[in-house]
Amino acid sequence: MRPLKNNLPTDDRVLYVFYDFGTIQNKRFSETATLHIPNLVCLQQFCSKCDNVEDVERVCMKCDVRKHSFWDDYVCSMLSYLCEPRPWVNKIVAMAHNARAFDLQFILNRAIFLKWLPEPIMKGLKIMSMKVEHLVF
Repeated sequence: MRPLKNNLPTDDRVLYVFYDFGTIQNKRFSETATLHIPNLVCLQQFCSKCDNVEDVERVCMKCDVRKHSFWDDYVCSMLSYLCEPRPWVNKIVAMAHNARAFDLQFILNRAIFLKWLPEPIMKGLKIMSMKVEHLVF
Protein backbone atom coordinates (compact mmCIF):
# COMPACT_ATOMS: atom_id res chain seq x y z
CA MET A 1 0.00 0.00 0.00
CA ARG A 2 1.31 3.45 -0.91
CA PRO A 3 1.77 5.97 1.90
CA LEU A 4 -0.73 8.82 2.09
CA LYS A 5 0.37 12.14 0.65
CA ASN A 6 -0.63 15.49 2.06
CA ASN A 7 -0.68 17.26 -1.29
CA LEU A 8 -3.15 17.03 -4.16
CA PRO A 9 -2.21 16.49 -7.79
CA THR A 10 -1.21 19.77 -9.42
CA ASP A 11 -3.76 19.50 -12.24
CA ASP A 12 -5.92 22.64 -12.01
CA ARG A 13 -8.62 21.17 -14.27
CA VAL A 14 -10.00 18.77 -11.63
CA LEU A 15 -13.10 19.37 -9.52
CA TYR A 16 -13.19 17.41 -6.25
CA VAL A 17 -16.59 16.57 -4.80
CA PHE A 18 -17.40 14.97 -1.44
CA TYR A 19 -20.95 13.65 -1.14
CA ASP A 20 -23.16 11.74 1.26
CA PHE A 21 -26.64 10.27 0.94
CA GLY A 22 -29.19 10.46 3.72
CA THR A 23 -31.65 7.56 3.59
CA ILE A 24 -34.80 6.24 5.18
CA GLN A 25 -35.59 2.56 5.78
CA ASN A 26 -39.36 2.47 6.12
CA LYS A 27 -39.99 0.34 3.01
CA ARG A 28 -39.99 -3.38 3.81
CA PHE A 29 -37.97 -5.42 1.32
CA SER A 30 -38.55 -8.81 2.95
CA GLU A 31 -39.60 -10.17 6.33
CA THR A 32 -36.23 -9.34 7.87
CA ALA A 33 -34.88 -6.54 5.64
CA THR A 34 -35.78 -3.00 4.76
CA LEU A 35 -34.80 -1.02 1.68
CA HIS A 36 -32.61 2.09 1.96
CA ILE A 37 -34.21 4.92 -0.01
CA PRO A 38 -32.34 8.24 -0.43
CA ASN A 39 -34.16 11.29 0.89
CA LEU A 40 -31.28 13.80 0.76
CA VAL A 41 -27.86 14.17 -0.82
CA CYS A 42 -25.35 16.79 0.25
CA LEU A 43 -22.10 17.63 -1.47
CA GLN A 44 -19.15 19.94 -1.03
CA GLN A 45 -16.71 20.72 -3.79
CA PHE A 46 -13.37 22.39 -4.27
CA CYS A 47 -10.88 23.13 -7.01
CA SER A 48 -7.22 24.17 -7.06
CA LYS A 49 -8.19 27.79 -6.29
CA CYS A 50 -10.17 27.06 -3.12
CA ASP A 51 -8.63 23.84 -1.78
CA ASN A 52 -7.11 25.68 1.21
CA VAL A 53 -10.20 27.76 2.01
CA GLU A 54 -11.91 26.20 5.03
CA ASP A 55 -15.13 28.26 4.83
CA VAL A 56 -17.37 26.25 2.47
CA GLU A 57 -19.88 29.11 2.49
CA ARG A 58 -17.39 31.30 0.58
CA VAL A 59 -18.07 31.28 -3.17
CA CYS A 60 -15.05 30.33 -5.28
CA MET A 61 -14.22 32.42 -8.35
CA LYS A 62 -13.51 29.24 -10.31
CA CYS A 63 -15.88 26.49 -9.10
CA ASP A 64 -18.64 28.83 -7.79
CA VAL A 65 -20.87 27.71 -4.88
CA ARG A 66 -19.07 25.03 -2.91
CA LYS A 67 -21.91 23.49 -0.88
CA HIS A 68 -25.07 21.93 -2.34
CA SER A 69 -28.07 19.93 -1.06
CA PHE A 70 -30.55 18.10 -3.26
CA TRP A 71 -33.99 17.31 -1.83
CA ASP A 72 -35.87 16.10 -4.93
CA ASP A 73 -34.95 13.19 -7.20
CA TYR A 74 -31.73 12.97 -5.23
CA VAL A 75 -29.46 10.83 -7.37
CA CYS A 76 -30.60 12.34 -10.66
CA SER A 77 -30.28 15.89 -9.30
CA MET A 78 -26.74 15.27 -8.10
CA LEU A 79 -25.66 13.59 -11.35
CA SER A 80 -27.28 16.36 -13.40
CA TYR A 81 -25.37 18.93 -11.39
CA LEU A 82 -22.08 17.05 -11.83
CA CYS A 83 -22.68 16.72 -15.58
CA GLU A 84 -23.27 20.46 -16.10
CA PRO A 85 -20.82 21.97 -18.59
CA ARG A 86 -17.72 23.39 -16.95
CA PRO A 87 -15.21 24.46 -19.60
CA TRP A 88 -12.33 24.53 -17.12
CA VAL A 89 -12.90 20.93 -15.90
CA ASN A 90 -11.56 17.82 -17.60
CA LYS A 91 -12.25 15.45 -14.69
CA ILE A 92 -14.52 15.33 -11.66
CA VAL A 93 -13.48 13.16 -8.73
CA ALA A 94 -16.40 12.40 -6.40
CA MET A 95 -15.79 10.74 -3.03
CA ALA A 96 -18.05 9.46 -0.27
CA HIS A 97 -17.03 8.24 3.16
CA ASN A 98 -18.90 4.97 2.59
CA ALA A 99 -18.84 4.63 -1.19
CA ARG A 100 -17.87 1.00 -1.63
CA ALA A 101 -20.41 -0.39 0.82
CA PHE A 102 -23.33 1.97 0.41
CA ASP A 103 -23.31 5.37 -1.33
CA LEU A 104 -21.93 4.14 -4.65
CA GLN A 105 -24.84 1.70 -5.09
CA PHE A 106 -27.27 4.58 -5.77
CA ILE A 107 -24.93 6.02 -8.41
CA LEU A 108 -24.39 2.61 -10.00
CA ASN A 109 -28.14 1.91 -10.18
CA ARG A 110 -28.81 5.25 -11.86
CA ALA A 111 -25.87 4.87 -14.28
CA ILE A 112 -27.14 1.45 -15.37
CA PHE A 113 -30.68 2.80 -15.71
CA LEU A 114 -29.36 5.60 -17.95
CA LYS A 115 -27.25 3.08 -19.95
CA TRP A 116 -24.03 4.99 -19.17
CA LEU A 117 -21.84 1.84 -19.10
CA PRO A 118 -20.02 2.49 -15.81
CA GLU A 119 -16.58 0.95 -15.31
CA PRO A 120 -16.44 -0.36 -11.72
CA ILE A 121 -13.09 -1.14 -10.12
CA MET A 122 -13.63 -4.27 -8.04
CA LYS A 123 -11.87 -5.93 -5.13
CA GLY A 124 -13.53 -9.30 -4.88
CA LEU A 125 -17.26 -8.56 -4.78
CA LYS A 126 -16.84 -5.01 -3.44
CA ILE A 127 -16.85 -1.99 -5.71
CA MET A 128 -13.83 0.11 -4.77
CA SER A 129 -14.47 2.94 -7.21
CA MET A 130 -16.16 3.56 -10.53
CA LYS A 131 -15.60 5.62 -13.65
CA VAL A 132 -18.62 7.05 -15.45
CA GLU A 133 -17.60 8.99 -18.58
CA HIS A 134 -15.64 11.99 -17.17
CA LEU A 135 -16.82 11.44 -13.58
CA VAL A 136 -14.76 9.28 -11.21
CA PHE A 137 -16.45 7.94 -8.06
